[in-house]
Amino acid sequence: MGYVPADAPLDPIASGTMDFMHAPALLTPSWTALTTEPDGLGESPFWHPQEERLYWVDIPGRRIARAAVQGLQAQGPVDYWPLTQEPGCIAPVQGGGLVMALRDGIYLASEWGGPLQLLAAAPYDTGKQRFNDGKCDAQGRFWAGSLYEPKDQALGALYMLDGQGLHTMLGGVKDGVVTANGLAWSPDGRTAYWADTAAHQVRTFDFEPATGQLSAARVFHQMAPKPAGWTWGSDTAYGGRPDGAAVDSEGCYWSAQYEGQRLLRLSPSGEVLAEMITPVPCPTMPCFGGPDLKTLFITTSRQGRGTPELAQYPGAGCVFATQVEVAGLPVDAYRA
Repeated sequence: MGYVPADAPLDPIASGTMDFMHAPALLTPSWTALTTEPDGLGESPFWHPQEERLYWVDIPGRRIARAAVQGLQAQGPVDYWPLTQEPGCIAPVQGGGLVMALRDGIYLASEWGGPLQLLAAAPYDTGKQRFNDGKCDAQGRFWAGSLYEPKDQALGALYMLDGQGLHTMLGGVKDGVVTANGLAWSPDGRTAYWADTAAHQVRTFDFEPATGQLSAARVFHQMAPKPAGWTWGSDTAYGGRPDGAAVDSEGCYWSAQYEGQRLLRLSPSGEVLAEMITPVPCPTMPCFGGPDLKTLFITTSRQGRGTPELAQYPGAGCVFATQVEVAGLPVDAYRA
């Protein structure tokens, strides 16, 4: 598939060298559609190793989905769990169940389809914000970012839930975002990643595992902005903006590029090692799964896409899978 190791030469455009001998690899894998019923906006996929299932959410569809998977194929029908609110993100719970960030708070469910226990109310105006991207860290704390729906101010924040309650970890004038996305950690747990989709920027932080404290904020990778007046089908090139992300066992950061029809594999220092073409224009989040964590799954979106685009890409909103040569990191579970 044209695997590029993490210590490969740097991307010339990102580094400014313009040495095209070292251009990032362009990967065009064969993708398999795992689902046939598209989601409006699929997000937050994770692989459950004990159940051998892929879980994800459909945010506007107000439902959680799961599918048993072998290889690149779903085994049997997809299970759907309807909800009364939009689920932004989910994570497994140690010992069984799910933790989920809904619009008005973070909830615990001890079993699939079971009653929801409120763990923490949302600390924002639920008429203008909702939880978005999130996951657990290796210490079992649940993290969730928020999205400011008017999108005219950077009022999105990053929250962390532990045994003492819900804490605001990032936000405000200094480090607020419009749309929180791309949360992930390095394999050693010492570096955290967080993206602001609207700013086309991925940030990185020093992370203290014992306390969850974030420090030394810096730009990890800056994507080119969306050209003025750009629409799908335009002759003007647009590489997309950072959505959800995952980290592999070599410490590389895989970022879904919404409207860019690609994933970027970024080295631990932020250089583009590879671009992987996706089967639809709006990938939303990758995750690694399968017994060896070498199956790459992506959720995608069809929400708000135009009729010509959907006619060309009827699979928009479906979940897709392909095989990769580098393993990902296993999912971390919530520990109450």
